[in-house]
Amino acid sequence: MAFRQALQLAACGLAGGSAAVLFSAVAVGKPRGGGDADVRATEPPTWTGVSRPGPGVWDSNWDRREPLSLINLKKRNVESGEEELASRLDHYKAKATRHIFLIRHSQYNVDGSLEKDRTLTPLGREQAELTGLRLASLGLKFNKIVHSSMTRAVETTDIISKHLPGVSRVSTDLLREGAPIEPDPPVSHWKPEAVQYYEDGARIEAAFRNYIHRADAKQEEDSYEIFICHANVIRYIVCRALQFPPEGWLRLSLNNGSITHLVIRPNGRVALRTLGDTGFMPPDKITRS
Repeated sequence: MAFRQALQLAACGLAGGSAAVLFSAVAVGKPRGGGDADVRATEPPTWTGVSRPGPGVWDSNWDRREPLSLINLKKRNVESGEEELASRLDHYKAKATRHIFLIRHSQYNVDGSLEKDRTLTPLGREQAELTGLRLASLGLKFNKIVHSSMTRAVETTDIISKHLPGVSRVSTDLLREGAPIEPDPPVSHWKPEAVQYYEDGARIEAAFRNYIHRADAKQEEDSYEIFICHANVIRYIVCRALQFPPEGWLRLSLNNGSITHLVIRPNGRVALRTLGDTGFMPPDKITRS
């Protein structure tokens, strides 16, 4: 079968990058039916750079920032011993907590022929106002807003920013909407081509690695950061951050303008405070389109 053949080729010495690309392409694009269907969930695509340690096992070095993993023990000074090791560990140890607020864009015109035409609806603009008011009411000192470069995310950010004066904002293509990974179980109404998972998945995984991690060792105070993007991106990030199977992202549902709050402690532990909160909106203002 295609999946097993790829593993055999890789095991027989197919060179470095070629083996990774082959394995990744087969893992993302193999068919659902037939005997390979039960193999599919054994490992995530290789571009994630991680393997599952097993059910219920937390990988404390999930963000590759565990202090001990950053130290070259071979260069350790035998004479100074444990004191030197403790000092070096402290140098790499995070001290602050990061609060990540993931905001889904507001309702937009889905019929726009071009991406630039998919602007917020009047209701979507109301939703963004309500989300901005909610964030402002929390009384937190937000450090920055990072937003997707897609029109609906930019317009949502424009409105929310009015309620958070002085908070800097940065646009990025990494947070654009896409197909992060083939969902399990599959759905009949949404079936991107395998190549889209391969291209979008690598980009969205890059967004996760770039933005979701414990605080830098130099960060002294807790931070409060807002990321305004898209449902698929947020759901994938939540699954990855909590070390849930990323293929389960489509089992989650997020309303427009909703707030998802992740907390990353200095020791790398991650907690989900809220998922897709829109309790601050009147019922007639809530949508998921």
